[in-house]
Amino acid sequence: MNNQLLCKYILAISDLFLCLLSLPISILILDGVTGDLNRYLPEDQLFERGLLHLSLSIVCIIWYWIRLRHYTYRKPFWFELKEILRTLIIISIVDLACLAFSKLYFSRYLWVITWSIALIIVPLGRILLKKLLIKLGLYLKNTVIIGGGSNALDAYKALSSETYLGFKIKYFIADSPIDEITKLGIPIIKETRQSIWELVTNKSDQFILALEDEQNIQRDGWLRTLSKKFYRSVSVIPTLRGLPLYSTDMSFIFSYDVILLRINNNLAKRSSRLIKRIMDIFCSLLLILLLSPLLIYIYCRVSQDGGNVIYKHTRIGKNGRPFECFKFRSMVINSDKVLSELLKNSPEAKIEWEKDFKLKNDPRITSIGRFLRKTSLDELPQLFNVLIGQMSLVGPRPIVEEELSRYKDDVDYYLMAKPGMTGLWQISGRNNIDYDTRVYFDSWYVKNWSLWNDIAILCKTFKVVWKKNGAY
Repeated sequence: MNNQLLCKYILAISDLFLCLLSLPISILILDGVTGDLNRYLPEDQLFERGLLHLSLSIVCIIWYWIRLRHYTYRKPFWFELKEILRTLIIISIVDLACLAFSKLYFSRYLWVITWSIALIIVPLGRILLKKLLIKLGLYLKNTVIIGGGSNALDAYKALSSETYLGFKIKYFIADSPIDEITKLGIPIIKETRQSIWELVTNKSDQFILALEDEQNIQRDGWLRTLSKKFYRSVSVIPTLRGLPLYSTDMSFIFSYDVILLRINNNLAKRSSRLIKRIMDIFCSLLLILLLSPLLIYIYCRVSQDGGNVIYKHTRIGKNGRPFECFKFRSMVINSDKVLSELLKNSPEAKIEWEKDFKLKNDPRITSIGRFLRKTSLDELPQLFNVLIGQMSLVGPRPIVEEELSRYKDDVDYYLMAKPGMTGLWQISGRNNIDYDTRVYFDSWYVKNWSLWNDIAILCKTFKVVWKKNGAY
């Protein structure tokens, strides 16, 4: 049995075990808390309830295996997590329906606790087990990228950033690779298509076709060759830069090699905007209440020098409307004068400032301000911007009017959404990334908005803030 097949069975058995485990854990919790388990699950129905849970757990694993192909295909972390949770929620509703239409005694507490536990331990177990299998080298899959241009380089960067996929880039196949690919240090095969099979001997190896637009003939030739060699793990990365990809529907016309992509502008939907606004109101209120002791403490510390505690700076919001963005003041009272003197006397500082309106070693920042910036606590007052509807929890980076021209054609995407307290720019390097990349992240976010993406960005933000990556 090869490693890939072994991992497939290990993951499936683990998911089944964890799904089954949720019922006995909930029984133990109810028994321990109330001491009267018979009230929630009569002894004479224990077998029937267990059999129903076993049947639904098996259905869940079959769905993961056959319909979603979780144990065969490699899917990005957040995409797979969404499918795991969605399937568990559907199965829990099926369980509820079975209980309602059967003669079994129905306990709301037992049902809620059982599936709440399943929603936690099944995805958590899958994540930890995959990470372990990758660390042991069992889940690693040798990957060959066919292409030597910018599309192949983008494919490499994307696959390398998603370690959860377990792809190990083994070779590039290209006759004339660009310099950026040559500098990666990964072997490049330049021989003819027939000679590479001596190096690629495992049928489970992953092939990534990442050729350029003008290389359609080469792409078709590779697809024929790989099909004749019976390689099944073949993916094509087309050059679709700039297209919204999330929630895009694909169809085709019978007997023609034509793909129809239906673009869904999610932020154009009134229902999507309403859901996003409800999430902003609920989460900002909750965070303000939970963090109120910290907010009061920071307020007292910042006010010690006699200046204003809240710094208000005009930023450009949705549809080009300016608003006052709130922050805890992290600079000295006469910060404008200090900046003016610095830019006048330091050419290096002036160049750095004109690059992206940031200074890594900013002399205007106070001692408490440096701590607030490093931990991003200076941005907590923006929760009130979110609450009153000027900002969102997740969105493009709030910019000043002078920066609009630097967005060029992508400024339209920026103006479609409310600026966010956090966003793709925040979780992807913050101040360490160049300005063009920030613009790219902002436009990508707007084009591919979904509630799940917002949740993923919020979860990643906590990790980034904790590690203080790119903060100054």
